[in-house]
Amino acid sequence: MPQPLKLAVICSSNMNRSMEAHNFLSKKGYRVQSFGTGDKVKLPGAAPDRPNVYEFGTPYDDIYQDLLQKDRELYTRNGLLHMLDRNRRIKPHPERFQSTTEQFNLILTCEERVYDQVIESLEGRDSQTTPVHVVNIEIQDNHEEATIGAFLMCELVSMMANSDDLDNDIDEMLQDFEAKCQRPILHCLLFY
Repeated sequence: MPQPLKLAVICSSNMNRSMEAHNFLSKKGYRVQSFGTGDKVKLPGAAPDRPNVYEFGTPYDDIYQDLLQKDRELYTRNGLLHMLDRNRRIKPHPERFQSTTEQFNLILTCEERVYDQVIESLEGRDSQTTPVHVVNIEIQDNHEEATIGAFLMCELVSMMANSDDLDNDIDEMLQDFEAKCQRPILHCLLFY
C-alpha cells in the first residue's frame, strides 16, 4: 500500500509557480505546503530595474494593498493582483524554505537555482534517516507556465503517490516522465 506523500513545492518567492502548484495539488487532495528560497520576495515593478521587494512573512493581503495603491491599472493588467488574490485565499503569507523545520517525503522545485538552494539547505541540517526526494521541473516564471507546471507536477505526484515502492521506482518513473513532458528533470535523494 503506497504511503501518503507530504509535499513541498518551491520557487524563488513563493508567489507564482509554487502557489499555483500548491493550489492545484491541494484541490486534488494532496498534503502540500509551498515555499520560496530567495532572500526576499520580489515582484515585477513599474520598470525592470525597480522590482517590488518584500520580506518573507509579509501577508499577501498587505502586498496586494500596496500594489493596489501604487498602480491599480498596471498590476491588474500584468496579473499580479489576480495572483495575490489567489495566494491570500490559500495561505496568509509567503514562507521561506530555509526557515521551516517541517519534513517532507517529496520536494518539487521549479528551477535549477531553487533546486540547488534546497539541496544546500538540506545538506546544512543534521542528517538523520528520513529520506526526502528532491525533484526539479524547469518552469518559467510567468502565469501560463505556472499553470502548465502545476498540471505537470500533479501528474508526477499522482504517479509517485500510486507507487508501492517509490524509492525503487522513482528513477524509471522520472525518466519516463522527462521523455513525456520534454523538460529536463533533476532528482536527488537526501535525508532529514
